[in-house]
Amino acid sequence: MRTEAPRVAITTDWLTSFGGGERVVEQLVGLYPSAPVYTSVFDPSGVPDRLRSWDVRPSALQRLPGARRYSRALLPLMPWAFRQFDFSRYDVVITASSAFSKSIETRGGTKNICYCHTPPRYIWDLTREYTARLPLSSAAGPMINWLRQRDQIAARQVHRFVANSAYVAERIGRAYGRTATIVHPPVDTDRIRPSGSPAEDFFLVVARLVPYKRIDLAVRACGVLNRKLVIVGTGPEERRLRAIAGPTVQFCGALPDSAVGPLYARCKAFLFPGCEDFGISAVEAQSAGRPVIAFGRGGAIETVVDGSTGVLFDEQSVDGLIAAIERLDHTEIDPAACRRNAIRFDASIFQTGMREVIDAVLEGGVDH
Repeated sequence: MRTEAPRVAITTDWLTSFGGGERVVEQLVGLYPSAPVYTSVFDPSGVPDRLRSWDVRPSALQRLPGARRYSRALLPLMPWAFRQFDFSRYDVVITASSAFSKSIETRGGTKNICYCHTPPRYIWDLTREYTARLPLSSAAGPMINWLRQRDQIAARQVHRFVANSAYVAERIGRAYGRTATIVHPPVDTDRIRPSGSPAEDFFLVVARLVPYKRIDLAVRACGVLNRKLVIVGTGPEERRLRAIAGPTVQFCGALPDSAVGPLYARCKAFLFPGCEDFGISAVEAQSAGRPVIAFGRGGAIETVVDGSTGVLFDEQSVDGLIAAIERLDHTEIDPAACRRNAIRFDASIFQTGMREVIDAVLEGGVDH
């Protein structure tokens, strides 16, 4: 049995904004404070001040013009970029990945433990939806095939996969032919608490404004019902969403955690209309004692208890969401039940689970 602390490094695909994936990395750094964070591109202006003290080591892609602003456009170069890092001095590299940060080379006894947010959607599940928006979509096929091959090669180098949900574990099995240990992402239930005041008459969305999250359904449903909707977040879908929004929809842009927590506690319900891999924001809303109205697929079926901490709907459409909103109007939800459900995903449980996985791998428990 090991007695000395392991030498740990962490990778993440990019560090240019702050969302659920970055919250996972923040907890990993809290677990191993001396661990450096390797990434493709780092933009300090896109992350909270507290993250800027990390030992962040960006790849050679950082030196390319416009890299910070257009980091996703560099995806074809990322497998190469992560292979250039030298991890020979570490016992473990935790590769927190939804793209290619697991594409590292390890030598000797160094272990690659991949905390997989998702196998890349644009090459495995939503290829048509992503490529249809590209200027040269008809020519994207060969690049997608090449990226898929790179991703499978990278997966074979992983010593242990950790999935953020049973839904993602199943997708890891389909994409890579690998099993995965499930450790749910961390939720800061100490920071996000019920206010004790009655809910106000508005619905809330907190999300990156990207197509697969289907925020358009929330905008259209609230427009039909003439219900107030508050949207926190930015992204490439913002212009389109503003164009279809009615007068009851309020766009707040990006807000700090200190402002989002009270919004969770004040809202009538949190709307979650996309098929998410897990969905930290839906659990954060429950941590504040508020119910969630969610599409009943993906991570939501693991985090929302239908009829107790929210409402699940089966048809991913405006009509399906409207019916769910109307159902919630006639459902009694106990804020304490929402809070108890959220505590199952507390950050302390995530840290315990990850420490157990790392210790097991260091003791020889690899699965390839």
